[in-house]
Amino acid sequence: MAEFKQVAANAPMGEKLMNWVDNRFPASKLYKEHMSEYYAPKNFNFWYIFGSLALLVLVIQIVTGIFLVMHYKPDANLAFASVEYIMRDVPWGWLIRYMHSTGASAFFIVVYLHMFRGMIYGSYRKPRELVWIFGCAIFLCLMAEAFMGYLLPWGQMSYWGAQVIVNLFASVPFVGPDLALLIRGDYVVSDATLNRFFSFHVIAVPLVLLGLVVAHIIALHEVGSNNPDGVEIKAKKDALGRPLDGIPFHPYYTVHDIFGVGVFLMAFSAILFFAPEFGGYFLEYNNFIPADPLKTPLHIAPVWYFTPYYSMLRATTTELVYVLVALVALGAVVALVKGRFSAMGKMIIAVGALVACALLLVFEPKFWGVVVMGGAVVIMFFLPWLDYAEAKSIRYRPTWHKWMYAVFVFVFFVLGYLGVQPPSPVGERVSQIGTLFYFGFFLLMPWWSRIGQSRPVPDRVTFHAH
Repeated sequence: MAEFKQVAANAPMGEKLMNWVDNRFPASKLYKEHMSEYYAPKNFNFWYIFGSLALLVLVIQIVTGIFLVMHYKPDANLAFASVEYIMRDVPWGWLIRYMHSTGASAFFIVVYLHMFRGMIYGSYRKPRELVWIFGCAIFLCLMAEAFMGYLLPWGQMSYWGAQVIVNLFASVPFVGPDLALLIRGDYVVSDATLNRFFSFHVIAVPLVLLGLVVAHIIALHEVGSNNPDGVEIKAKKDALGRPLDGIPFHPYYTVHDIFGVGVFLMAFSAILFFAPEFGGYFLEYNNFIPADPLKTPLHIAPVWYFTPYYSMLRATTTELVYVLVALVALGAVVALVKGRFSAMGKMIIAVGALVACALLLVFEPKFWGVVVMGGAVVIMFFLPWLDYAEAKSIRYRPTWHKWMYAVFVFVFFVLGYLGVQPPSPVGERVSQIGTLFYFGFFLLMPWWSRIGQSRPVPDRVTFHAH
């Protein structure tokens, strides 16, 4: 048993209380390790507020979700009416509901920006691979949470959006129909689907999400934060073992984040009070109509944060499958001709390419669309092992790397825009080109990230007081 720390008999009551807690729970130790004695690089810029904002929005979603559950009825006959009751009759219910729906979009906005910051500054590189993997797992959980929550209002777009997405799982070879049946709990989206989605949205997925957030923060604080220069501040320390280029997270970055929170809450409140539907992007107008299994909306599309992946799904047609077959064959030929492989290695590449081409041609494009949509998220998990650039940060990489990232962002926005538009021949072709670029950006990264000469990275972080 550890010895209890003692304080002076005449010590203030607050000090005595804190000592009593510390002898039983490491409150002060945790505070020091993760706040006052956690040294972060002194050159953080505005890109580094989005992690804290994501944590803030998570709290908003949990608190508003608790209040919504108090009045929501997970019943196909009562769900839509219960949401209307919350909006019209529950005191401040409209505010809680709009905070939750606006918060869902805000969550994806700050998470997308947080992930983009990680990409441009190389925050996924050694030794932060696990931090990135936990972050990608959080993103995957967030998508599942948003999709299941989207069904709960039981409006037209909720119902038919869930019908379309769940039916996609039926295209999985051999187990597809049974898998779709398992997800729905019925042969169509019905009360059973609503109940299981409600259970996962309220209990199961949030528990996993919270666990991953804790793991993400612990992994980050174990290896230390990255910075815009990509310099490891732990490499140079003073006599007391403190990083020369580090400053305590509290109070310096708590104040920094509070400013970011203030700006965010102003924007969040403006949308909340003046445009909660945000032109039909945050809350689709069709979702204010009760779900009708006998009346299909003219155009079914998911919420804006899913639309880039939905575009990739729709882009995967028979034509694109033929293009993929040609690309696999071309890649295999280049590897066999240019690559320095043994005879066994070349045989494995040739057989692998033949099998891949055969599978692409055997299974229907609908299935490969599901694979492409899922693969677009899963491929990000492997980013730490795809990037071979000399410099971590975009600041010191060749200038044309910045253009690559700029085109990547532009393509992502175009795919997102096309995902909310009705299908068209031109849109389909643009989506196919965008899908090929998206995957090419990651799959060819081991090649293109090596090209060009990176500028010398400084030994210490560059910092200009402001």
